[in-house]
Amino acid sequence: MRHIPVMVDEVTGLLRCEPGRIYVDATLGGGGHAEEILNRSRPDGIVIGMEWDQEAIEEAIRRLRPYGSRVKIFRENFIRLPEILGMMKIEAVDGILMDLGLSSIQLEKSERGFSFRGEGPLDMRMDQRSETTAADLLRSLPLRELERILFEYGEERWAKRIAKAIVSEREKRPIETTGDLKRIVYRTIPKRFQSRRIDPATQTFQAIRIMVNEELKNLKEMLDSGWQVLKKGGRMCILSFHSLEDRMVKESFRRWEKEGKIQIITKKPFVPSDEEQKINPRSRSAKLRCAERR
Repeated sequence: MRHIPVMVDEVTGLLRCEPGRIYVDATLGGGGHAEEILNRSRPDGIVIGMEWDQEAIEEAIRRLRPYGSRVKIFRENFIRLPEILGMMKIEAVDGILMDLGLSSIQLEKSERGFSFRGEGPLDMRMDQRSETTAADLLRSLPLRELERILFEYGEERWAKRIAKAIVSEREKRPIETTGDLKRIVYRTIPKRFQSRRIDPATQTFQAIRIMVNEELKNLKEMLDSGWQVLKKGGRMCILSFHSLEDRMVKESFRRWEKEGKIQIITKKPFVPSDEEQKINPRSRSAKLRCAERR
Protein backbone atom coordinates (compact mmCIF):
# COMPACT_ATOMS: atom_id res chain seq x y z
CA MET A 1 0.00 0.00 0.00
CA ARG A 2 1.36 3.42 -0.96
CA HIS A 3 1.61 5.81 1.97
CA ILE A 4 -0.93 8.65 1.88
CA PRO A 5 0.60 11.90 3.19
CA VAL A 6 -1.49 13.83 5.71
CA MET A 7 -2.80 17.39 5.20
CA VAL A 8 -0.73 17.97 2.06
CA ASP A 9 -2.49 21.21 1.05
CA GLU A 10 -2.18 22.65 4.54
CA VAL A 11 1.51 21.69 4.80
CA THR A 12 2.50 23.11 1.41
CA GLY A 13 0.43 26.24 2.01
CA LEU A 14 2.08 26.94 5.35
CA LEU A 15 5.56 26.23 3.92
CA ARG A 16 4.82 28.71 1.10
CA CYS A 17 6.34 26.48 -1.56
CA GLU A 18 7.83 28.61 -4.34
CA PRO A 19 10.49 28.28 -7.05
CA GLY A 20 14.11 28.88 -6.08
CA ARG A 21 13.63 27.85 -2.46
CA ILE A 22 15.21 25.07 -0.39
CA TYR A 23 13.04 22.84 1.79
CA VAL A 24 13.91 20.05 4.19
CA ASP A 25 11.63 17.05 4.60
CA ALA A 26 13.23 15.78 7.80
CA THR A 27 11.02 12.66 7.88
CA LEU A 28 10.92 11.74 4.19
CA GLY A 29 9.09 8.41 4.51
CA GLY A 30 7.79 7.29 1.12
CA GLY A 31 8.16 10.80 -0.29
CA GLY A 32 4.49 11.87 -0.42
CA HIS A 33 4.93 15.33 1.10
CA ALA A 34 8.25 15.86 -0.71
CA GLU A 35 6.62 15.11 -4.07
CA GLU A 36 4.01 17.84 -3.53
CA ILE A 37 6.62 20.33 -2.29
CA LEU A 38 8.64 19.66 -5.45
CA ASN A 39 5.53 20.07 -7.63
CA ARG A 40 4.65 23.39 -6.04
CA SER A 41 8.19 24.79 -6.16
CA ARG A 42 8.77 24.09 -9.88
CA PRO A 43 10.96 24.51 -11.79
CA ASP A 44 13.95 24.77 -9.47
CA GLY A 45 12.88 24.36 -5.82
CA ILE A 46 15.00 21.83 -3.94
CA VAL A 47 14.02 19.26 -1.30
CA ILE A 48 16.56 17.74 1.07
CA GLY A 49 15.06 14.51 2.38
CA MET A 50 16.18 12.82 5.58
CA GLU A 51 15.01 9.34 6.52
CA TRP A 52 16.55 6.50 8.56
CA ASP A 53 14.28 3.68 7.36
CA GLN A 54 15.91 2.02 4.34
CA GLU A 55 12.64 0.55 3.02
CA ALA A 56 11.04 3.99 3.09
CA ILE A 57 14.04 5.47 1.27
CA GLU A 58 13.71 2.89 -1.50
CA GLU A 59 10.03 3.84 -1.95
CA ALA A 60 10.92 7.57 -1.92
CA ILE A 61 13.65 7.10 -4.54
CA ARG A 62 11.14 5.40 -6.86
CA ARG A 63 8.51 8.05 -6.27
CA LEU A 64 10.83 11.06 -6.62
CA ARG A 65 13.02 9.84 -9.50
CA PRO A 66 11.29 12.17 -12.03
CA TYR A 67 12.55 15.20 -10.09
CA GLY A 68 16.22 14.32 -10.65
CA SER A 69 18.76 16.56 -8.95
CA ARG A 70 16.06 18.70 -7.34
CA VAL A 71 15.85 16.14 -4.52
CA LYS A 72 18.75 15.04 -2.29
CA ILE A 73 18.14 12.05 -0.01
CA PHE A 74 20.17 11.15 3.08
CA ARG A 75 19.80 8.07 5.28
CA GLU A 76 20.19 9.99 8.52
CA ASN A 77 18.38 10.80 11.74
CA PHE A 78 16.97 14.34 11.50
CA ILE A 79 19.03 15.47 14.50
CA ARG A 80 21.98 15.53 12.07
CA LEU A 81 20.36 18.21 9.89
CA PRO A 82 22.88 20.97 10.80
CA GLU A 83 25.77 18.64 9.84
CA ILE A 84 24.11 17.64 6.55
CA LEU A 85 23.53 21.28 5.60
CA GLY A 86 27.11 22.11 6.55
CA MET A 87 28.36 19.30 4.32
CA MET A 88 26.23 20.69 1.45
CA LYS A 89 27.53 24.22 2.16
CA ILE A 90 23.98 25.46 2.78
CA GLU A 91 23.76 28.07 5.53
CA ALA A 92 19.98 28.15 5.96
CA VAL A 93 16.76 26.83 4.38
CA ASP A 94 13.32 28.23 3.60
CA GLY A 95 11.24 25.52 5.25
CA ILE A 96 11.42 22.38 7.36
CA LEU A 97 8.74 19.70 7.57
CA MET A 98 8.57 16.96 10.19
CA ASP A 99 5.86 14.30 9.97
CA LEU A 100 6.19 12.29 13.18
CA GLY A 101 3.71 9.55 12.25
CA LEU A 102 4.40 5.99 11.18
CA SER A 103 4.19 5.30 7.47
CA SER A 104 2.16 2.60 5.74
CA ILE A 105 5.50 1.08 4.75
CA GLN A 106 6.15 0.36 8.43
CA LEU A 107 2.61 -0.51 9.51
CA GLU A 108 1.68 -2.81 6.63
CA LYS A 109 4.64 -5.17 7.01
CA SER A 110 4.14 -7.51 9.96
CA GLU A 111 7.85 -8.40 9.95
CA ARG A 112 8.67 -4.84 11.04
CA GLY A 113 6.81 -5.40 14.32
CA PHE A 114 5.13 -1.99 14.55
CA SER A 115 1.53 -3.14 14.31
CA PHE A 116 -0.48 -5.33 16.67
CA ARG A 117 -2.90 -6.20 13.87
CA GLY A 118 -0.76 -9.03 12.50
CA GLU A 119 1.75 -11.46 13.97
CA GLY A 120 5.42 -10.61 13.52
CA PRO A 121 8.70 -10.32 15.39
CA LEU A 122 8.84 -7.63 18.09
CA ASP A 123 11.26 -5.41 16.20
CA MET A 124 9.93 -1.80 15.93
CA ARG A 125 13.27 -0.34 14.79
CA MET A 126 12.84 2.54 12.35
CA ASP A 127 16.56 2.38 11.62
CA GLN A 128 17.43 -1.27 11.13
CA ARG A 129 21.11 -0.47 11.66
CA SER A 130 20.22 -0.01 15.33
CA GLU A 131 21.03 -3.02 17.50
CA THR A 132 18.24 -2.94 20.08
CA THR A 133 14.79 -4.30 19.19
CA ALA A 134 11.55 -4.13 21.16
CA ALA A 135 12.04 -7.79 22.14
CA ASP A 136 15.50 -6.92 23.53
CA LEU A 137 13.99 -4.16 25.69
CA LEU A 138 11.19 -6.37 27.02
CA ARG A 139 13.79 -9.04 27.86
CA SER A 140 16.12 -6.71 29.76
CA LEU A 141 14.30 -3.72 31.26
CA PRO A 142 13.80 -3.78 35.05
CA LEU A 143 10.19 -3.74 36.28
CA ARG A 144 10.20 -0.11 37.47
CA GLU A 145 11.75 1.17 34.23
CA LEU A 146 9.24 -0.77 32.17
CA GLU A 147 6.41 0.69 34.23
CA ARG A 148 7.80 4.21 33.79
CA ILE A 149 8.06 3.82 30.00
CA LEU A 150 4.48 2.54 29.70
CA PHE A 151 3.16 5.34 31.90
CA GLU A 152 5.20 8.24 30.46
CA TYR A 153 5.44 7.29 26.79
CA GLY A 154 2.15 5.44 26.44
CA GLU A 155 0.12 7.39 29.01
CA GLU A 156 -1.15 3.94 29.95
CA ARG A 157 -3.28 3.94 33.13
CA TRP A 158 -2.62 0.20 33.57
CA ALA A 159 1.17 0.61 33.28
CA LYS A 160 1.96 -1.02 36.63
CA ARG A 161 -0.15 -4.12 35.96
CA ILE A 162 1.08 -4.52 32.39
CA ALA A 163 4.74 -4.15 33.46
CA LYS A 164 4.26 -6.82 36.14
CA ALA A 165 2.56 -9.13 33.64
CA ILE A 166 5.44 -8.70 31.14
CA VAL A 167 8.05 -9.51 33.81
CA SER A 168 6.04 -12.52 35.00
CA GLU A 169 5.62 -13.82 31.44
CA ARG A 170 9.28 -13.43 30.47
CA GLU A 171 10.31 -15.55 33.45
CA LYS A 172 8.36 -18.43 31.90
CA ARG A 173 9.06 -17.89 28.17
CA PRO A 174 10.53 -15.23 25.83
CA ILE A 175 8.23 -12.46 24.57
CA GLU A 176 9.23 -12.44 20.92
CA THR A 177 6.24 -11.53 18.74
CA THR A 178 3.70 -8.74 18.45
CA GLY A 179 1.03 -11.34 19.24
CA ASP A 180 2.83 -12.32 22.48
CA LEU A 181 2.78 -8.71 23.69
CA LYS A 182 -0.77 -8.07 22.55
CA ARG A 183 -2.06 -11.15 24.40
CA ILE A 184 -0.35 -10.05 27.62
CA VAL A 185 -2.01 -6.63 27.42
CA TYR A 186 -5.42 -8.14 26.62
CA ARG A 187 -5.17 -10.50 29.60
CA THR A 188 -4.04 -7.76 31.96
CA ILE A 189 -6.48 -4.89 31.32
CA PRO A 190 -9.89 -5.80 32.82
CA LYS A 191 -12.46 -6.43 30.07
CA ARG A 192 -14.83 -3.75 31.33
CA PHE A 193 -12.09 -1.11 30.87
CA GLN A 194 -11.10 -2.17 27.35
CA SER A 195 -12.13 0.46 24.82
CA ARG A 196 -14.06 -0.61 21.74
CA ARG A 197 -12.88 2.46 19.86
CA ILE A 198 -9.13 2.06 20.44
CA ASP A 199 -7.33 -1.28 20.60
CA PRO A 200 -6.25 -1.96 24.22
CA ALA A 201 -2.68 -2.63 23.04
CA THR A 202 -2.29 0.77 21.32
CA GLN A 203 -0.65 2.66 24.19
CA THR A 204 1.69 -0.17 25.14
CA PHE A 205 2.92 -0.53 21.56
CA GLN A 206 3.34 3.25 21.30
CA ALA A 207 5.40 3.39 24.48
CA ILE A 208 7.74 0.56 23.49
CA ARG A 209 8.20 1.98 19.97
CA ILE A 210 9.05 5.44 21.34
CA MET A 211 11.66 3.88 23.63
CA VAL A 212 13.21 1.68 20.91
CA ASN A 213 13.67 4.66 18.58
CA GLU A 214 14.31 7.35 21.23
CA GLU A 215 11.65 9.39 19.48
CA LEU A 216 10.98 12.02 22.16
CA LYS A 217 14.70 12.51 22.84
CA ASN A 218 15.34 13.07 19.12
CA LEU A 219 12.34 15.40 18.80
CA LYS A 220 13.55 17.52 21.73
CA GLU A 221 17.00 17.82 20.15
CA MET A 222 15.49 18.85 16.80
CA LEU A 223 13.18 21.37 18.47
CA ASP A 224 16.17 22.91 20.27
CA SER A 225 18.30 23.22 17.12
CA GLY A 226 16.01 23.13 14.07
CA TRP A 227 14.91 26.77 14.08
CA GLN A 228 18.57 27.84 13.90
CA VAL A 229 18.97 26.57 10.31
CA LEU A 230 15.90 28.46 9.05
CA LYS A 231 16.32 31.69 7.09
CA LYS A 232 14.61 34.77 8.47
CA GLY A 233 10.97 34.27 7.42
CA GLY A 234 11.58 30.53 6.99
CA ARG A 235 8.96 28.20 8.43
CA MET A 236 8.90 24.92 10.35
CA CYS A 237 5.84 22.67 10.09
CA ILE A 238 5.40 19.71 12.43
CA LEU A 239 2.76 16.99 12.15
CA SER A 240 2.29 15.08 15.40
CA PHE A 241 0.06 12.11 16.10
CA HIS A 242 -0.14 11.80 19.87
CA SER A 243 -0.40 14.17 22.81
CA LEU A 244 3.20 13.77 24.05
CA GLU A 245 4.66 14.99 20.76
CA ASP A 246 2.09 17.74 20.29
CA ARG A 247 2.71 19.03 23.82
CA MET A 248 6.46 19.17 23.20
CA VAL A 249 6.00 21.08 19.94
CA LYS A 250 3.46 23.50 21.44
CA GLU A 251 5.65 24.25 24.48
CA SER A 252 8.81 24.70 22.38
CA PHE A 253 7.07 27.06 19.97
CA ARG A 254 5.73 29.12 22.89
CA ARG A 255 9.17 29.29 24.48
CA TRP A 256 10.82 30.37 21.22
CA GLU A 257 8.16 33.04 20.69
CA LYS A 258 8.69 34.47 24.18
CA GLU A 259 12.42 34.59 23.44
CA GLY A 260 11.71 36.51 20.20
CA LYS A 261 13.12 33.78 17.95
CA ILE A 262 9.95 32.81 16.10
CA GLN A 263 6.36 33.78 15.51
CA ILE A 264 3.69 31.10 15.89
CA ILE A 265 1.62 30.93 12.69
CA THR A 266 -0.95 28.36 13.87
CA LYS A 267 -2.47 29.73 17.07
CA LYS A 268 -4.49 26.49 17.16
CA PRO A 269 -3.23 23.36 15.39
CA PHE A 270 -4.69 22.43 12.03
CA VAL A 271 -6.49 19.08 11.98
CA PRO A 272 -7.60 16.95 9.00
CA SER A 273 -10.98 17.65 7.46
CA ASP A 274 -13.80 15.15 7.91
CA GLU A 275 -13.39 14.23 4.25
CA GLU A 276 -9.66 13.50 4.67
CA GLN A 277 -10.32 11.41 7.77
CA LYS A 278 -12.78 9.28 5.78
CA ILE A 279 -10.31 8.77 2.92
CA ASN A 280 -7.32 8.24 5.24
CA PRO A 281 -8.44 7.07 8.72
CA ARG A 282 -4.83 7.15 9.96
CA SER A 283 -4.92 10.94 9.69
CA ARG A 284 -7.52 11.17 12.47
CA SER A 285 -5.18 12.03 15.33
CA ALA A 286 -2.92 14.39 13.32
CA LYS A 287 -2.18 17.93 14.49
CA LEU A 288 -0.21 20.40 12.39
CA ARG A 289 1.64 23.33 13.95
CA CYS A 290 3.75 25.94 12.18
CA ALA A 291 6.20 28.63 13.29
CA GLU A 292 8.17 31.27 11.35
CA ARG A 293 11.67 32.47 12.19
CA ARG A 294 11.92 36.17 13.00
